[in-house]
Amino acid sequence: MSIEIKVPSVGESINEVTLTKWIKNDGDWVDRDEVIAELESEKATFEINAEKAGVLHTIAKENDTLKIGDIVSTIDDTAEKPVSASRDKGAEKKIAKKDEPKLTTKEAPENKEIKSEEGKSSPLISRDVKATPVAAAMLADKKVDVKKVTPSGSNGRIMKHDVLEALMNPGRAVGKELFGRDERAEKMSNLRRTISRRLVEAKNTTAMLTTFNEVDMTAIMDFRTKYKEVFKKKHEVSLGFMSFFTKACCFALQEWPSVNASIDGDNIVYHDYCDISIAVSSPKGLVVPVIRNAESLSMAEIEKEVVQLATKAKESKLTIEEMTGGTFTITNGGIFGSLMSTPIINIPQSAILGMHNIVERPVAIKGQVIIRPMMYLAVSYDHRIIDGRESVSFLVRVKEMLENPAQLLFGKDPVKALLEL
Repeated sequence: MSIEIKVPSVGESINEVTLTKWIKNDGDWVDRDEVIAELESEKATFEINAEKAGVLHTIAKENDTLKIGDIVSTIDDTAEKPVSASRDKGAEKKIAKKDEPKLTTKEAPENKEIKSEEGKSSPLISRDVKATPVAAAMLADKKVDVKKVTPSGSNGRIMKHDVLEALMNPGRAVGKELFGRDERAEKMSNLRRTISRRLVEAKNTTAMLTTFNEVDMTAIMDFRTKYKEVFKKKHEVSLGFMSFFTKACCFALQEWPSVNASIDGDNIVYHDYCDISIAVSSPKGLVVPVIRNAESLSMAEIEKEVVQLATKAKESKLTIEEMTGGTFTITNGGIFGSLMSTPIINIPQSAILGMHNIVERPVAIKGQVIIRPMMYLAVSYDHRIIDGRESVSFLVRVKEMLENPAQLLFGKDPVKALLEL
């Protein structure tokens, strides 16, 4: 008897998904709960597991768009398990290692030194590289990477003019013909279509404006240098910049609640908690997982959450719940070298903070020009709900706390807290 494997329901607003990859092939034996395929919705990537053990018969193909409830495959649970499938994996490795043929000295690949025309010793070139004697000498003499040369001779042999062409066009990609004008069209993934739709919606439905400031990162960098080893030993996680920014934003958001609010019809919804969305670049596009109740977390707990969510994003294992419901977003373009940008609001939120690259610049301090590590900060906000006073004051408050990290303990200057000022 065969059982049907269908596309599961993954959310109320999701009606279709894309089959991105078959983990198991048609005719393979699968065990119960074993992952057989990966599906991608407009919000996340998730896996389909085998409901029973048996032989897999695929129906849908990779890149097919499927509706919720569509049949992806069937599993014949009456089929007998093949002997090869029950073999222990460790035994397979041992057998493979045992049966692996040993190369004799003559058969083993050798590297041979080729001397240039001047007779000088040149870089080693593998004997399996096919090249004419002249081309081989040129490769060695000019120290040309063989991988950057496109062979034109018979059986993949590198000719003299191939080496000359590589020398004359060092910036051309391997295998690309000169002045080529190739194009290719690829279907947008569900995630990319959703990103496109939401970005356009944010631009068209919000009165978006951006305000800028800069922060002197000296104190935080000194703070990290002094405590990073002790912090990592104590908490088993590195002390990064994100925990400082998240803490500073949480205090500032509670002082300026409109920056942490959102519009729902004719109502303004104020959030007494801070669910901080962290923009993360994943292999399939930008995703924004959420750190819940960040205002209640310690620095170490924030760093652990960031590492966990970033790892899941890179492995495409984030769930829809982990990317839903943020109240404010932090994005860091500085890791890619961005000096300044105007980030787009992550709707239905009303504001987003953009971090940027840390660059040493001359700044005037008490009448003297001093070189300091500076970072530009940008806050894009929805002017329908946030006025200039709130947005600028919020950013100034973040700047003050970052330049005086001790304030992150109480949300104010420790001396003023002591004196109850």
